[in-house]
Amino acid sequence: MSETIVADGARRSDAIAIARVICILGVVYVHAWTGQNGETLDALRGTAQENLRWALMEIFGRSAVPLLGMISGWLVAGSQSARHWQGHVRRKARTIALPMILWNGLAILLVSGAAWFGSLSAPVPTSPWWVVEELLIVSRNPDINVQMPFLRDLFLCMVAAPLLVRSPGWALWLVVMAAVAAHVAGLGPPVLMRASILCFFTLGILARRGGWERRAIALPLATAVLPFALLISVQLYVMVGLAELPSLPLRNAIDLAVRVAAALAFWRLAWALAGSGVRGVLLRIEPFAFFLFCAHLILIWLFGPLLGQMFGPLGSPLYPVYLVIQPLLVLGAVMLIATLLRRIAPGAATMLSGGRIRPVRGQ
Repeated sequence: MSETIVADGARRSDAIAIARVICILGVVYVHAWTGQNGETLDALRGTAQENLRWALMEIFGRSAVPLLGMISGWLVAGSQSARHWQGHVRRKARTIALPMILWNGLAILLVSGAAWFGSLSAPVPTSPWWVVEELLIVSRNPDINVQMPFLRDLFLCMVAAPLLVRSPGWALWLVVMAAVAAHVAGLGPPVLMRASILCFFTLGILARRGGWERRAIALPLATAVLPFALLISVQLYVMVGLAELPSLPLRNAIDLAVRVAAALAFWRLAWALAGSGVRGVLLRIEPFAFFLFCAHLILIWLFGPLLGQMFGPLGSPLYPVYLVIQPLLVLGAVMLIATLLRRIAPGAATMLSGGRIRPVRGQ
């Protein structure tokens, strides 16, 4: 019996690591290089390539991210150190907030620098306050590292975690309902950039208390994926222009329902992969996942146009190939950069990865 519990615990740990990998790889699709501006993208809406882009974004990108929030809440709910506010916040500042600020600074230096001194079409500083907003994400989403509000809001959730993990279930459900209401109404900034992150973080705490992860893995894979498949079909039907767009609150409500179903589907998929032959490969990627999350947009800004000269922008014959492989291209670049950095400047690699990439032994 004890061996079974240990085995299940090890597989669950592997599934959490694999979930991070597949979720963060999927995020790349949300920010994939298209080579087109907003006006041209609107004109291409409904075309086969634009429909493919939306499908990849919704299925593997935006819909997978909520699971990251739930995993964070689930893990913090089982951590005794999370009950001690000062030490807990200090650790999360080092592993979440500091890397966010450093990567945002690198984005300004590299992306805005390439735009300022080169031919790259990218945001450049317009005022000292613009720099502050890009670095700290005080009251708006950044112009360059548009994925970073997740880390910003996650850090704020971690600040509140010592209170949340001590709260009774009814209080946590009130937090969830308040976050849902804010998401549906389109509220959040400047307190939270995305209220849904607080929703899923708190659901993760509730999941730990209720053993939801065990119930989810007991479901057949097809059963766990079915609600997501049905809801994402509705969302894609609307988003690709086959139906008239509903009101913003209704769109947000549908979006949240899709995300809840996605969290279940991707967790069950991660559990299945943790027991499959690809487990080893995915676990070797996992230490680079946080680095990938932080670095991918800088790489897309800088190198997307270069590779785009070979494949062409959205609408070109070879663009679908480029679109589909972009996460793998970014992953390869990230693993190369992070491995070199770990050997050349191990301290920098550790800081930029939030402690997830350790120095090579002997250094």
